[in-house]
Amino acid sequence: MANKIAIVTGASSGFGLLTSVELAKAGFRVVGAMRDLARREGLDRAAAVAGVASRVEVRQLDVTSFEAIPGFVDAVVRDYERLDVLVNNAGFAVAGFAEDIRLEELRYQFETNFFGVVAMSKAALATMRRQRSGHIIQVSSIGGLIGSVSVSSYSASKHALEGWSESLRLEINALGIKVVLVEPGAFATDIWTRGAVMGKDATQPSSPNRQRSLRMRERIGTLPKRDPIEVARVIARIAQNPNPRLRYLVGRDAKLQLALKRILPWKWNEKIVANFLKID
Repeated sequence: MANKIAIVTGASSGFGLLTSVELAKAGFRVVGAMRDLARREGLDRAAAVAGVASRVEVRQLDVTSFEAIPGFVDAVVRDYERLDVLVNNAGFAVAGFAEDIRLEELRYQFETNFFGVVAMSKAALATMRRQRSGHIIQVSSIGGLIGSVSVSSYSASKHALEGWSESLRLEINALGIKVVLVEPGAFATDIWTRGAVMGKDATQPSSPNRQRSLRMRERIGTLPKRDPIEVARVIARIAQNPNPRLRYLVGRDAKLQLALKRILPWKWNEKIVANFLKID
């Protein structure tokens, strides 16, 4: 991997930070993209501790600044002469029951989690097509395969990402470019804290879902969340695999949820979710 180049979006924390370090440890030269360079300290420190600081470069990018994305990718290719891996990780979650989410909040969710990924992927394709090689790795979620209570906006954006990426893979697989979806379950990243944005109406006392939301939040807070390094290592392995699968479910909870959806009648799933999350 000595001359392989990877771009990782959302590299300031969570999966993005850990993936940047794991790819560098595997021999990639990594460009970690983040919206706010004031938050680069965590990645810089982690790369230094791992002994790969010289292989990780940090650059500023907001994936919702669509007009800036082609220039960002072109600059990386100009500086390193190739692009082998794009990890589309940047994202966040709008939280709140669906009827409490404003349309502008839903739109912004899609701007980041879906349209930002589309723009980054399209910008990478010209170089990868010319090389006739490359991996586009989309950090999706089990929420892209299963609807989830109080994160309908996030789940919708990930469902869109799943469908678009599956179609893209069919279109470009013959060109030597691999599109891969990584679908984590519950992992201990800041998607649960800083990366979660409550819908404005969802936080109001007048919300018809106020008490249901409080009961569910208490329940969610007790659930175990796995170490995110597991996801980063899966992504690093995919990046080194010349023939990866389309989908990689990561985490026992993700595999169990998908199995239950496929095996049980839908009405049973509804009852299980309602009882488990205390929203009945």
